[in-house]
Amino acid sequence: MPTQTATLAGGCFWCIETVFNRLRGVESAVSGYMGGHTQNPTYQDICNGDTGHAEVVQIAYDPEVIAFRDLLDVFFTLHDPTQLNRQGNDVGTQYRSAIFWHTLEQKAEAEAVIAALNASGQFGAPLVTEITEASTFHPAEDYHQRYFEQNPHQPYCQFVVAPKVAKAEGKFGGRLK
Repeated sequence: MPTQTATLAGGCFWCIETVFNRLRGVESAVSGYMGGHTQNPTYQDICNGDTGHAEVVQIAYDPEVIAFRDLLDVFFTLHDPTQLNRQGNDVGTQYRSAIFWHTLEQKAEAEAVIAALNASGQFGAPLVTEITEASTFHPAEDYHQRYFEQNPHQPYCQFVVAPKVAKAEGKFGGRLK
């Protein structure tokens, strides 16, 4: 089976890109922007909050090794999908929770997972995660790629990214490269 693409938005892309790049079956996880109306947005454009884009991670994965459902399980562990347009202190539509589907199968799987999570009450509130057809992916500037690995002592990385990485490693350690 050829490599497939998944695009997920769960707050700051530094957090989710770091974890997905560590999973077996993930060939690459690239930070970027999707879902807006501005051509060739920059990080500064996104931070202004008026482009409509979300910070996303586009994942190239081998479905023979890791299924889309498994990617969603990790995704919902890394952020709070009940917070509208924010994750912690990161506030704005660019930090929304979203699944940008590339195939009708991904759309159906995302809808089923969200319905199951809502029915379970696991998060204590309804999920606000958008399910939207993928549009143009704009890779973020080079300095955003593998940001955590390049800046592990930066305060945001220590206090926000590192705990999410540790949580994911604890829960999904058997899936790591």
